[in-house]
Amino acid sequence: MDVKYINPFLSAVKNVFETMIEVPYTLGKPTIKKDMTSTFEISGIIGISGEVTGCVVVSFPEKIALELASAMLGEKLEKVDSDCTDAIGEIANMVAGDAKKDFPQTNTTISVPSVVLGMHRIAFPKGVPIISIPCQTDKGAFAIDVAIKMT
Repeated sequence: MDVKYINPFLSAVKNVFETMIEVPYTLGKPTIKKDMTSTFEISGIIGISGEVTGCVVVSFPEKIALELASAMLGEKLEKVDSDCTDAIGEIANMVAGDAKKDFPQTNTTISVPSVVLGMHRIAFPKGVPIISIPCQTDKGAFAIDVAIKMT
């Protein structure tokens, strides 16, 4: 997996977190994910199709999803509801939109993200390592999981 396909998403997460929701974070050391389940309970899944296929998953524990959604909406959310999932979907959508501008393939489509709740199996492409990048904010941890291949 070439970093030129991963870096646009890492830059996009940085941009969204620092400028749109104003929650700074740091990247941890990438590891190879051993299973195909989401890392945390609430995930924004960004699909990639065309010359490059796969997905990028931005995954949050419930507590962090509530904190980020609250920061984004400017009001304290107490439970994961449609407002929270809409906010997480919008964060993932902003990441996807920002990544598109730096993504190197012209014949590739980056989808509108979907949000899943719970520890679900993700449709990562088979035969490709899943790179998991832990992230830390002052509100807690989240993860960016990437599995992309050339078709």
